[in-house]
Amino acid sequence: MTIPTLETRYVFTIIAEIGNVITVGETGIGVRRIIPILGGAVKGAISGEVLPYGADFQTIRPNELIDLEAKYAFETDDGATVYVENKGMRFGPVELLQKLKRGEPVDPKLIYFRTVPRFETGNDKYRWLMEHIFVGSAARHADRVVIDVHQVM
Repeated sequence: MTIPTLETRYVFTIIAEIGNVITVGETGIGVRRIIPILGGAVKGAISGEVLPYGADFQTIRPNELIDLEAKYAFETDDGATVYVENKGMRFGPVELLQKLKRGEPVDPKLIYFRTVPRFETGNDKYRWLMEHIFVGSAARHADRVVIDVHQVM
């Protein structure tokens, strides 16, 4: 009996426009930050718009490893609403992470930024989103986060 090989296939890209960082402060496990999600777009096998509410709740650990947990939703072009919980991590050289914090551009290839999005919807056409595991490869920009979502086959 052979265990299936893991493969992925690109499905869509989420472009989440983000607002100003709200810093809660040092909580004992790191610096807690909240980054509002203001809108955006979904492009690919699914297309639509990121709805203008939700946020990314981050903890920046002392070694600059950033734990991420974003909660938001998007609406497809055909009217379905999809809730997203996206957990992940971002890590890289401290000087590059500091540049990102200041809103300066950094080559996304130099930062490890991966996520595991989970989806919920009541729309039958998109139920398959709830029946598979997805992984994301992401890039942080001053005003947005771009996530290429891949389905694990």
